[in-house]
Amino acid sequence: MSPANAAFPAGSVRPADESKTSRPTVAFAHLGCEKNRVDTEHMLGLLAQAGYGISADERDAAVVVVNTCSFIQDARQESVRTLVELAEQGKELIIAGCLAQHFREELLESLPEARAIVGTGDYQHIVEVLERVEAGERVNRVSEVPTFVGDEHLPRYRTTSEAVAYLKVAEGCDYRCAFCIIPRLRGDQRSRTIESVVAEAHQLAAQGVQELILISQITTNYGLDLYGKPQLAELLRVLGEVEIPWIRVHYAYPTGLTSEVLSAYRDVPNVLPYLDLPLQHSHPEVLRAMNRPWQTGVTTELLGRIRQQLPDAVLRTTFIVGFPGETEEHFEHLLRFVEEQRFDHVGVFTFSPEDGTAAVDLPDPVPAEVAIERRNCLMAAQQPIAAERNASWVGRIVDVLIEQENPSSGEMIGRCARFAPDVDGEVRVSPGPGGLCASPGTMVPVRITASTPYDLQGEVVGARAMVEEALANRGSRG
Repeated sequence: MSPANAAFPAGSVRPADESKTSRPTVAFAHLGCEKNRVDTEHMLGLLAQAGYGISADERDAAVVVVNTCSFIQDARQESVRTLVELAEQGKELIIAGCLAQHFREELLESLPEARAIVGTGDYQHIVEVLERVEAGERVNRVSEVPTFVGDEHLPRYRTTSEAVAYLKVAEGCDYRCAFCIIPRLRGDQRSRTIESVVAEAHQLAAQGVQELILISQITTNYGLDLYGKPQLAELLRVLGEVEIPWIRVHYAYPTGLTSEVLSAYRDVPNVLPYLDLPLQHSHPEVLRAMNRPWQTGVTTELLGRIRQQLPDAVLRTTFIVGFPGETEEHFEHLLRFVEEQRFDHVGVFTFSPEDGTAAVDLPDPVPAEVAIERRNCLMAAQQPIAAERNASWVGRIVDVLIEQENPSSGEMIGRCARFAPDVDGEVRVSPGPGGLCASPGTMVPVRITASTPYDLQGEVVGARAMVEEALANRGSRG
């Protein structure tokens, strides 16, 4: 495979191209979100194309590119800890990503081992940066305002399994939520054209990708900057022609889930009815303080429309507790909202004050121990709901994308459509009658036989069971 369409398994090494001028091997350490992952994959592709050896093991190289995260304090601490550990090992560091965008010259000043910093809108220059470092320079390649977004022409080595790929449809964000530093780190929204996204989707389909995950900061706003109005519905309909069985969308803000978008979810067979809605809170006063007033009055009505138009929709959301000024009454409102709406999957975070955001100066901070108690309370309330939602799948026959297998037990591990990679549960699959099984990277029909609050269990079924179920379903409808 060429660098433009190859996969780069974790722990592997791609040797330097000896046909080029004795390029060294560069190791990579990746931190942060899936959007950051795509940037890492483009840097890997660019360096491989230029003849560098690339590795996921820092022991293989004297120079390590660390693609960092700076979204919240915990992420920054992990990034800094990784940098310090690598520096102590004597590695020369290229610091890329959000931490480089956030702190810029401070990193070069505080870490002598840092040979270069590369901003979130500058990773396409990674080869030039490495060449300058090799020549003895210390390089600052951080644009004041990020404006770049990669496309299908940029080389890429994927770090996910061969069956799963992320496709970044836009970069940056035009919203200014009071708690969020992303616009400062990633810039304003800039979308790729529909033609560009579809071209890359076809490339990934040709590689055997079974699940394509569309990502950006606000995917329901995709195309607004290019076309004058969001174009997610149009994009999904065109992607329906791409030969990839599952297309999943992250992240769906409430205001962008129009009737046209929901119709596309319903009508396009390979678009999964899985909606990741980062709601953050339910109480109008907290939402106003978060600078999300547009969400007030929208959420409950929208959730009703989603369930009406997409009866099988899987709903995931995230909430922030402990936001400045959040009272016990506000939290109780959120708790009741979660109990009433019965989401499939819920993530809860405690508020993290970030310099450079409006929320850092808000009065009435919530003590950390109170925020943690509220997070634990909300997750405890969600657990029986998650268990009930999973249990409703017992007895169904569903497609499962197999991702791992245990040769000793014969058990396979995968995901059905209700589980997104890395954030949701998994399906543990036993061979069916006659030893029916599947290898990683393939989809197989599985009858769900048991559930836990977070995972499912099942066994592979053959064509006869599938036909019998289809006939039974037709009979129940008639």
